[in-house]
Amino acid sequence: MTLLTVQNLSLSIGPLPILRDVSFSIAPGEIVAITGESGSGKSMTALSVMQLLPDSAAAQGEILLQDRNLLTVPEPDLCAIRGNDIGMVFQEPMTALNPVKTIGAQVVETILIHAATTKREAQAQAAAMLTRVGLPQDQFPLSRYPHELSGGQRQRVVIAMAIARRPRLLIADEPTTALDVTTQARILDLLQDLVTEFDMGLLMITHDLAVVADMAHRIIVMRHGEIVEQGETQSLLANMQHPYTKALFEASAHQVDLPPQRETAAPILSVQNAIRDYALPRTTLFAQRQFHRAVNAVSFDIHHGERVGLVGESGCGKSTLTRAILGLEPLQFGAISAFDSPVGPDMPAATRAKIQVVFQDPYGSFNPRHRVARILSEPFHLDPNAPKGATLANTIATVLSDVGLTPSDATKYIHEFSGGQRQRIAIARALITKPELIIFDEAVSALDVSIRAQILDLIADLSRRHNLAYLFISHDLSVVRTVTDRVLVMQSGEIVEHGDTEGVFTDPQHTYTRSLIAAAPVLPDLKEAQNAPA
Repeated sequence: MTLLTVQNLSLSIGPLPILRDVSFSIAPGEIVAITGESGSGKSMTALSVMQLLPDSAAAQGEILLQDRNLLTVPEPDLCAIRGNDIGMVFQEPMTALNPVKTIGAQVVETILIHAATTKREAQAQAAAMLTRVGLPQDQFPLSRYPHELSGGQRQRVVIAMAIARRPRLLIADEPTTALDVTTQARILDLLQDLVTEFDMGLLMITHDLAVVADMAHRIIVMRHGEIVEQGETQSLLANMQHPYTKALFEASAHQVDLPPQRETAAPILSVQNAIRDYALPRTTLFAQRQFHRAVNAVSFDIHHGERVGLVGESGCGKSTLTRAILGLEPLQFGAISAFDSPVGPDMPAATRAKIQVVFQDPYGSFNPRHRVARILSEPFHLDPNAPKGATLANTIATVLSDVGLTPSDATKYIHEFSGGQRQRIAIARALITKPELIIFDEAVSALDVSIRAQILDLIADLSRRHNLAYLFISHDLSVVRTVTDRVLVMQSGEIVEHGDTEGVFTDPQHTYTRSLIAAAPVLPDLKEAQNAPA
């Protein structure tokens, strides 16, 4: 029996064609993954099934939920289908949840809208569903707000809302993109358990091919609004036909050609017994102030030209440590020095220029009203000897060329670029002061596999040409393994393991390191899959 059948679906928004002749099906208890690069039409296919399309959208073809064509169903009936028969888990849980409503109220609202029941019964169902997704009431009462939960816990609330009415079809749109590896593993295990328990069909939208290969029964590969290849997972992996499919999987397994490290004596960054505490709210008026230790006695050095990775789960202290290294967070104890100067608000401008940062979301770190030239010159604003006029223009042209863009891009606005190009501009902004140390804070986590491979090759090339040192912070262990010489593993504010990258990955000593590596999805060996018997 087929649960969902999409037949010859074409979609346009105004005069722009988005989808062309998309056809696939999902059976109860089946997990189907749609993969492809940004702009391939993955999310628009999912939104077409939900019929959450812009007013100017026009669709042809058929979307059959069993025997009912959703393209011809009136909006009041669609409102009843959404939630009851089809649930959806969105990519970013914090934007999918209402920040001023408790998690209980939001799950209860889903139940009350779609079921004739009392509020008390809806609250009991909501509590049971939150417990089912791993949020038991003794630890996560209905009265909690979204901001009081971690990213993985918020995603569980979104899943609880989506499955509250036990829909026949669940759509998960990039549900684990921003999650660390252990949280991602728990969410994926939860989704698989729910598919088995409720006999749901699961349509998963993701660009993470390791996740696709590990959990999907069938894979659909999309490009430019069309399905270029689809099939049963093991069969497709063993016998890929389309060049685009082959290119995607090759990019996902891409190994960076990292240049040999040059030996240097003195470190350019030294962190010694760094401790950072945050005051917690008082529980009563006269209660003694309590503190949370985010960074606990952390010590390490980075030498000139050295590539160091920092990995750990969300909340382990990576971001706090990063802000301290940049001089944006004071320490309660310990010291951080860079280029023989103490790091802090009063650090010399010359020292600050030698340390730059590339953030996770380039679009969020840019002012959209400024042209690229203005954005790239921002690091010079505190430098009394900053270049001006023709010298500044030549410097901007040079760094744009260094990152694979053209000097003419300096006159454009940031919205005129793709995600990968924006990340190149972010790297150009970090390079413009000729730094010796760059901090990459989840710089490739939101990029498609092919764009990610290009950015990683760019980082390796810059390291080769400029002998750059960098601290690479990421939850993607496969990326850290290929772009670093040494890795630090952080848990609960402490460095629990450190050493040569390959040594740590092949022979981890700490239990936590082993759990991280075990939780990370691994792309199967395509050569073995292709040589396996049919």
